[in-house]
This record gives sequence, C-alpha cells and structure tokens, in this order.
Amino acid sequence: MLANALIASAVCACSSIGPPTVERDRIDYGSAIADSWKHQTLLNIVKLRYGDFPVFLEIAQVIAGYQIESTVGAGFNATNSSSFGPFAFFGGSALAQGKYTDRPTLIYAPLTGNDFLKKLMTPIPPSAVLFMLQSGYAADLVMRIAVNSINGVSNESKRGMSRTVDPDFARLVQLLRESQLADAVQIRIERPKGSDSESAILVFPRREDAQLDAGRTEIGSILHLKPGVRELAVYYGGYSGKDDEIAMMTRSMLQIMLELGAIVQVPAADVTSGRAAAGAVEVQTSGTPEAQGPALLNILSGEAQPRDAYVAIPYGGRWFWIANTDIRSKYTFGMVMLLFSISETGVRGNAPVVTVPAN
Repeated sequence: MLANALIASAVCACSSIGPPTVERDRIDYGSAIADSWKHQTLLNIVKLRYGDFPVFLEIAQVIAGYQIESTVGAGFNATNSSSFGPFAFFGGSALAQGKYTDRPTLIYAPLTGNDFLKKLMTPIPPSAVLFMLQSGYAADLVMRIAVNSINGVSNESKRGMSRTVDPDFARLVQLLRESQLADAVQIRIERPKGSDSESAILVFPRREDAQLDAGRTEIGSILHLKPGVRELAVYYGGYSGKDDEIAMMTRSMLQIMLELGAIVQVPAADVTSGRAAAGAVEVQTSGTPEAQGPALLNILSGEAQPRDAYVAIPYGGRWFWIANTDIRSKYTFGMVMLLFSISETGVRGNAPVVTVPAN
C-alpha cells in the first residue's frame, strides 16, 4: 500500500503546470509590456525637448519557462524470525523532494540603423492616416497630429520651423470630422494587377442631404478640386496642381514626437539656461489653470512624483506625466502609440534565435 501511494504521488508531481499559467502570465506580461511602452514613448518625447537622442528598445521575444523537479525514494525491510517463535515484522521509509523553477527569458532588440530610419524617419503612409479615419479616430485629431499639409494647405507646426495653422486647414479638418460622423466619407484601397504598390481612394458617396452636399462642395473648394468629383486618389507628396487627386504630406514619427516635445511643460529656467529648447508652453509650475498646455496633449512636469498619473517618468531631476483625469491627452497619447505600430514601413530585423531546452 505504501509503495502504491508513493508511485501515485510521483505521477501527480509530473502532471503539467503549463495550462494554469497561461491566463495569469498573458495578462501580467501584457500589462508590463504596455506600461513600459508608454514610459519609453513619453521619455523619448521629453528627451527630444531637451536635445537628447531618442532610444528605443523593443521586446522581440518573451519566453516564460517553468520547471518542476521531484524525487521520491522508498526503502522496505522484512524479518520473519524471532527467538520467541515465528514472527513477521515489516518496516519502511520514504523521502520526497521537489524544486520549482521560474526562468523567464526576454529578448530586447534596439532600434538602430536601417530599422531606425524606416520606422522613425519615413513619413507615415497616407493610406494609414485614412484607415485611422475609417476606424473612427477623429479627423480633427488625426490630421492635426499626422499631416503637414494637404494639397498645399498647411497645418501648424511647433517644432524648429514654427508656423501657424492655415485657416483653411482648420476648416478642412472640421468638415472632414462632420462628414466622418455622418458616414459621408469612405476609404478604398486599390492594387493594380501585377503591381505591389497600393493606392488609397477617398470616396464621397452620394447622399440626398443638402448640408452634406454643401460640406463636400466646401471641401472641394479648399483643396482646389474639380466640382462634383466623388472619388479621389490620395498620394504622398507636395501639391501637384491637379484637380482630381489629393496630395498629402504626412509626418514621420520623429516629426510627430518633436511636435509633441514642443508642448511639454518645462521650467522657464531650463529654456533660458539652454538645457531645453524653446517651445510652445513655458511654465514655472504645473497643475494650475494658467499652466495648462494646449488641449490636444498636456504633458505636465514637477519636482515630485505624481500620485495619480496615466503615465509618469523621471528625467533630469524632474517628473513628467500625463494626468489620469485628462481623457483627451490619454486618447491622443494612445493614438501616437498606435501610429508607432502602423509606421513600420520597412522589414524588421531578425530577432535572435533562442533555444529552449526540453528537459
């Protein structure tokens, strides 16, 4: 009986521990990676304001390895003789030992060389911008962040070559947002036969609505389009002067980060001393109404770590953060992180090959 019990115990110890860890590990690793991604993005935006070089370290692989080792020993002895006559005596001993090992392996890949050039310095494809509109992201947010100009109508810029927004651009994004809410603008992607390239088509479907018709007419007027045109090919580049297409100058992720870095709230002393570049918002403190930056994205700063922040990072002896109660800034920041994902126009470098032992 004792032998049977020991064997059963050993068999149970060898049962798989993998399946119960899936739900826990997937959530825990996912949350940790998401938080570190937010911290890295905010840190690099702040670093650009201070003239520092952005560094990106991507998590190429995550391998969670578990191992249970168990040993079971047993000894038995029996005696069947005695000076007082026949007598049987049975004795035994058992020893069980176990060891649990959690050995996760994380592979980091720095973004350098050709990958850095393609992901950070290559303009976002216009089709990606249009797909974000199709997905429901607000046109007045996407266009302001990701587009430099459209058919020669310029967006504002706060980085180095500062310029104010063209009033026509502000009106255009408002009209596009109204059309978006009314489902009166659609996107189509076409790929010619025998070609690897794709072209984006902006479509204004026919609607019996006088207000929407007036909006489409005004959009056409701002972009210098041929009256009545309802399907427009969208290309990357400067304005060509053609009245049947849209030329969109999109920004790269580095340009977007520089734009956001220009509105980071930094002490005026850091600017006057040359530690930080001059930007759109210069403040001594944060958290007061007069210290708030533009409504698009508020990146606050202070000497103490904030208690309730959506994301917060230390840099240069100060803390920089986005308030957890600032839903518009959180929405904008999340969209910027999404743009990082869809801006990968090049081939990613091969991750290191990791061999996991089977025993």
